[in-house]
Amino acid sequence: MLEAAIAAIRKRRPKRIVVFTGAGISAESGIPTFRGPGGLWRNFRSEDLATPQAFAGDPKLVWEWYEWRRGLVREAQPNAAHRAIARREEVLGSVSVVTQNVDGLHARAGSRNVIELHGNIFRERPSGAYMRPDVVWFGEMLPADAVERASDAIRNADLLLVIGTSGVVYPAAGLVSLCRGLSVEINPQASGVSSACTFAIPMTAATATPPIVDAILEER
Repeated sequence: MLEAAIAAIRKRRPKRIVVFTGAGISAESGIPTFRGPGGLWRNFRSEDLATPQAFAGDPKLVWEWYEWRRGLVREAQPNAAHRAIARREEVLGSVSVVTQNVDGLHARAGSRNVIELHGNIFRERPSGAYMRPDVVWFGEMLPADAVERASDAIRNADLLLVIGTSGVVYPAAGLVSLCRGLSVEINPQASGVSSACTFAIPMTAATATPPIVDAILEER
């Protein structure tokens, strides 16, 4: 499937390229996913802590969890997939990265045009009498401006790379269906958006993304 996707990219030579990433790309850098085996902390599920109700009930506990997560992210490094995506932007100029991740690894790898749908774990914003992480919690709406920018970018893309997303978190997962061009998913497991993509490559992000980017950069 990787070879078929590379052949299609070489044939079409896409110019408007968008990368849409989820937790799977960062898992290869050692950051636990919400729904994976590393998603449990002190016997709490992520779904029990990442809510406005949890913060209102025990902000200290929620902040302890986020400080633990921040520590994991600080120790993590961008992997080969992050670096390949940034390299493509360096060569081609402005290229959009739309991410569901809050870890900032795309920016650390060198990507500049990053749309963070779910916010950033290192930013903060007011919430009543407290400061809270500037991330989107369960039950909250995505930032309207981020959704609009992401929707426009994907709608106008002639190549969409979908990397490491479960495809079950809406409305973000619904953005994939907006692509009218070639779409390539990279994910070791079938996801909720696999059937919507032209190609679904059952490989890890760090393995499959560099050769895909190489194909995009050929003859540039």
